[in-house]
Amino acid sequence: MKIALGVDSAGKPLLDVVSAHLNSRADVVVTDLGSAGFYAAIADRVASSVQAGEHERADLFCGTGIGVGIAANKVPGIRAALTHDAFSAERVAKSNNAQIITMGARVIGPELANGIVDVFLASEFDPNRPSAKNVDATGKIDQKNGKSL
Repeated sequence: MKIALGVDSAGKPLLDVVSAHLNSRADVVVTDLGSAGFYAAIADRVASSVQAGEHERADLFCGTGIGVGIAANKVPGIRAALTHDAFSAERVAKSNNAQIITMGARVIGPELANGIVDVFLASEFDPNRPSAKNVDATGKIDQKNGKSL
């Protein structure tokens, strides 16, 4: 699986830990898309790479995970979710078909972050589950607002 990473200055310590963890895995190819002065710029860069099909999934880091998530969700067709526990990491993939998780370096520790990433990458969306209708409805909001892929 091809994974993109991005960070602002506040999230850098957590990105470093997660990047090392992911690079130790044989089943993923990690691309660190760097950082930017503003979290909006790196979130756009990472989300656009997912939108373009260059990466299957992505992880974004900032101080809280909130800003990068808001910015990533501005890219048409992207579903980014703030994720600070393993259950949420599983559900964002399985129930919401999110391609990007966001985390805050000021909120969670490194071991938890590594576990969250592992659960997220191991979880797959099931288009036959009832939640698929919600994912479709969310896509229609993008289309209604001229943001379809």
